Amino acid sequence: MPRKRKLLAQLSALQSNSSFPPFDALENLNAMPDGNSSPKSSKYFAIEKKNSSQLEADFFNQPCISLAKSFLGQILVRKLPDGRELWGRIVETEAYLGGEDEASHSKGGKQTQRNAAMFMKPGTLYVYQIYGIYFCVNVSSQGEGAAVLLRSLEPLQGLDAMRELRSASRKGPTKLLKDWQLCNGPSKLCQAFGIDKAFDQRDLTQDAAIWMAPGHDLPGEQDVVATTRIGIGNRGEWAQKPLRFYLRGNKFVSVVDKKTEREMAAMGHFSCS
Repeated sequence: MPRKRKLLAQLSALQSNSSFPPFDALENLNAMPDGNSSPKSSKYFAIEKKNSSQLEADFFNQPCISLAKSFLGQILVRKLPDGRELWGRIVETEAYLGGEDEASHSKGGKQTQRNAAMFMKPGTLYVYQIYGIYFCVNVSSQGEGAAVLLRSLEPLQGLDAMRELRSASRKGPTKLLKDWQLCNGPSKLCQAFGIDKAFDQRDLTQDAAIWMAPGHDLPGEQDVVATTRIGIGNRGEWAQKPLRFYLRGNKFVSVVDKKTEREMAAMGHFSCS
């Protein structure tokens, strides 16, 4: 029996005897006669692979505060040009609510070339520069001009590469950064993940270099601290609104609000540690 006909017979037998996809048989069928594993060019032998662990558009299509909380525990993934992947668990966020929010870059509903990503579809990255040096990354949500700032990550994979990227962006001799120092701040996580202005207006659901994957063991409401945002200056009542969210007890958070944690414990939201 010719080789291809024999493999097709094996494939048919596997399909009839098992509910699992016969990947081995398909791979053999795709192999060249000389044993080379490169697939044939014919479209009939192509196998399309999809990243099934990627968060899709529906996830990002939430109101800003809801999305800021939902990000906690999810995984930010960055694929470097050399193929290495960096993984970080999101542990701290801030919500910026758009036109009414005096601390938002889109306050008053004003759209500019700089903040255009905030008005794009949910899941769009908004990257801006501060002090003319550092970058911060946000993700657009539901709501005109609303977006979520990613403040801190817990590094999970690619820590050596993160250290290389952080060191490259720092001047003069540098000490070896500890794990908790790699991504505990919005500019630090951008350095560690190699995120700059080139990532502005990219779509997290479509981009091959950066995306989000679902986290495991996601936190409950009792694990989340809601407190004031950081570094927004004099914005009246908006400076006091509890629009920063972080995972209680996580050492990778940039700034811990002990006063708010004590108050939440007193109200029975969680036990005081």
